[in-house]
Amino acid sequence: MTAQSLPLAAHERFHTHDLDEARAQVTGTLPDFGLRLAQRETRLDARMNAVNFDRTGLCALDYGAEVLITPRPWESSFLVAIPLAGVAEVVQGRDRLVSTTKLASVLSPTDRLTLRWSAGNPQLMVRFDRSALESHLGNMLGRRLRGPISFSLGMDLTQSSSRSWLSIVDLLRREAEADGTMLAQPLALRQMEDLLMTQLLLAQPNNYTPALLGEQPRVAPPTVKRAMELIEAHAPEPLTVEDIAEAVGVGTRALQDGFRRHLDTTPMAYLRNVRLDRVHAELTVGAPGTTTVTDIAFRWGFVHLGRFSTAYRQRFGQTPSDTLRH
Repeated sequence: MTAQSLPLAAHERFHTHDLDEARAQVTGTLPDFGLRLAQRETRLDARMNAVNFDRTGLCALDYGAEVLITPRPWESSFLVAIPLAGVAEVVQGRDRLVSTTKLASVLSPTDRLTLRWSAGNPQLMVRFDRSALESHLGNMLGRRLRGPISFSLGMDLTQSSSRSWLSIVDLLRREAEADGTMLAQPLALRQMEDLLMTQLLLAQPNNYTPALLGEQPRVAPPTVKRAMELIEAHAPEPLTVEDIAEAVGVGTRALQDGFRRHLDTTPMAYLRNVRLDRVHAELTVGAPGTTTVTDIAFRWGFVHLGRFSTAYRQRFGQTPSDTLRH
C-alpha cells in the first residue's frame, strides 16, 4: 500500500526500512509492539500515519512484510485493529482468531498478546484511552465499575451494530484527512468521542453488556427537575448528557428515559431549546447595528450555524435575522 493510499496520509509519522527505527517510532504512538520480521530475508517497508484526539486516536499502519508482534501487557489504552487488506493471526490469552477485513480484533491492555501480520496487511487502529473509556462506561451505568472492561476478541464487522460504530470511525477519519472544522470545535469533538465510545460499548460484547442492555432504574421527577435546573443554569457551557447524568447521580440511559417519560423529550433536546430561547431573547432586544446573529449563537453553544438556523425557524417561525431586524 502506498503512502497516498494508506489512510490519514496528511498525518504521516514515519516511513522506514529499518526494523529498529520502526519499532521505536511505533512505540511512540502505540504500546511497545516487540516487532520482528517473520522471515529474515524479507525487507521491511514500514509506514505509519496517525492522529490523536483528546481521548481517542486513529493510526494507519503497514509493515510491508510479514511480521511477528509480541507486545508486553500495557495499561493505558484499548485498541481496535481493523485490517484494510490481507489477514492477521491474533492470539490473546486463550483466544485465537484470524482477523480479516470482515473481522476486526479488540485488543485488551492487560492480556498477553501475540500478532502475526501477513505481508499486504495494512490496518487502521482505533485507540481508546482506558481511563476515559472506563469513566464513560461508569457514566452510562450510573455507578462505579466493579472491575476492568473485558471485550470479546473478535468484532464482526458485518453486524449492523458494528457497521454503525465503523461509520463513526469513518467520519472521524474523513474529518482528520480533510482537516475538518468539526475536530477544531472542542464540544463537537467531545460529543463525537462520546458517541464512538458509547457505540463500541454497546456493539462489542463485554463483561458489562448485560448491565448495559438490562432494565435501568427509573428516574423520579425530582431528579429530572434537578437536571432541568442544571441545564438552565449552565446552558452556555459545553454540556453532554454524560455530564448532566453524572451531576444528578444517575446513568445516562436512566436520565434519558426519565426525560422521555416526564417531559416527552431528551436532555439534549431540552438543552437545545433552552439555548434557542436565550438566543431569541437576546435577538429580540438587540440592535442590528451592534449585534450579530453569529456572535449570539456562538455564545449560547451553537457551532453549526446552518443547523442552528433551521432549529430556530422551526421553534419560532422566523429566521434569527428576522427577529433581530424586528
